[in-house]
Amino acid sequence: MSTDGLLAYCRPGFEPELAAELGERAALAGFPGYARAERNTGYVEFLGVEDGAGLARALPWSTLIFARQKLRLLADLPGMDPKDRIAPIMEALGGRGRHGDVWVEHPDSDEGKQLAGLARALGNALRPALRQRGLITEKEDPRLPRLHVLLLAGDHALLGSAEPKDASPWPLGVPRLRAHADAPSRSALKLEEALMMLLTEKERAEFIKPGLFAADLGAAPGGWSWVLARQHIRVFSVDNGPMAQSALDMPVIEHIRADGFRWQPPKPLDWMVCDMVESPRKVADRMATWFREGWCKHAIFNLKLPMKKRWDETRDCLQHFVDHAGRPLTLRAKQLYHDREEITVYAG
Repeated sequence: MSTDGLLAYCRPGFEPELAAELGERAALAGFPGYARAERNTGYVEFLGVEDGAGLARALPWSTLIFARQKLRLLADLPGMDPKDRIAPIMEALGGRGRHGDVWVEHPDSDEGKQLAGLARALGNALRPALRQRGLITEKEDPRLPRLHVLLLAGDHALLGSAEPKDASPWPLGVPRLRAHADAPSRSALKLEEALMMLLTEKERAEFIKPGLFAADLGAAPGGWSWVLARQHIRVFSVDNGPMAQSALDMPVIEHIRADGFRWQPPKPLDWMVCDMVESPRKVADRMATWFREGWCKHAIFNLKLPMKKRWDETRDCLQHFVDHAGRPLTLRAKQLYHDREEITVYAG
């Protein structure tokens, strides 16, 4: 049946956090509604709004912390005949305009992954059928909205529509990054994803370049230092623990045996990054000190979240950072694909 609202994907297990974020931010934007979420499903629906398009504009994807993908919800199609899933999709799209492409997906959950084969097969059959009816363009057109079919079961799908400039450009909202064999740790992927997700292409060209100076607080074994060093940035790797040899072999990395929460740079730096396992409030407070004292221009840091009230803790820690940083800053936060019980924050 046709419906209106939002459909957002998330890390399985964080549906309550995404639901709380959507509910609070939608209400503040003047779009009261309610979230429908079930833990470990990998998605959340936000319903009960009269203007789904207006709500989608009010909550840009780039500003949603726990959403990997944000779509305008078009239809909920339970009870589809497995012999003909295409007909109800066609019917639901009547009057919905033309799309520039279609992605058939499944939730990034244990149950959802079992639908991967069916999603590929349905996509192969659905695309030409939609083209024949003129519901999608003959060739992919990024200027038009993109149709998403989220398979929840063999007989159940949700239809959503994405504005390409206001949505993740990757299926399921998951960027594909290749692990490097000589990286000191898998956490290197986390910083690589953060630089890709939290900075624009123009900002990456301007802010990440040879000859800059950075500090990596809590650096051991050196995954984040290694990522920066590969960009020919000089890094003070601050940690009392041992660094991996692959990091120490890079001439632009200097290992400083010190407590990352106490160390101060000898001069103002271009970057500070931090992935320390500490309470999020303690990390937010120390990160604010770095900006208040003028020790760095840009920072990327992680906030490790508690097991309960994680949205409340996220909102409060980010506000604490803003209140104590001492100057206006651009602030962006996301739960990245390579994050676990944490979010990653850019400030600068």
